[in-house]
Amino acid sequence: MDRNEVLLVGRLSAAPEDHTLPSGDTVTKWRIIVRRRRRQRRGGTLTDSVPCVTFSPETADIVRGLKPRDYLQVTGSFRCRIFGPTGAKVWKYEVEVTSAKPVDVVVAAEDPPDGDGDGDGVGEEARGTVTPLVPRRVLQLARAS
Repeated sequence: MDRNEVLLVGRLSAAPEDHTLPSGDTVTKWRIIVRRRRRQRRGGTLTDSVPCVTFSPETADIVRGLKPRDYLQVTGSFRCRIFGPTGAKVWKYEVEVTSAKPVDVVVAAEDPPDGDGDGDGVGEEARGTVTPLVPRRVLQLARAS
């Protein structure tokens, strides 16, 4: 059975932006910054900036109520939208968010190894109210043509 479910917990990168579509609907766009578990060879932390959109006014109000760098949890579906003329299509991948909520998290400044066995460098006491996530293995999200 096919499944398209996304759960992200991370930081809001900047204030969300509202765009009115030709149909009159409003789409709210923002990016969420998510740390990777794997560390960079030079000791830095790798992050991904994931584009998110919502058509839900209630979800947009929640995200608009947050400040940049606030933590949030979003759920939704992975989407590919195609823009442009026939000969010059642009493929854009994003998460279409159906729900969002702020999350209280206390993060260690240096993110030292914590010895709790999960390899993320954040001890159990620093996790705040984030519920443990069980990641599903994704071998490939998109294949380049």
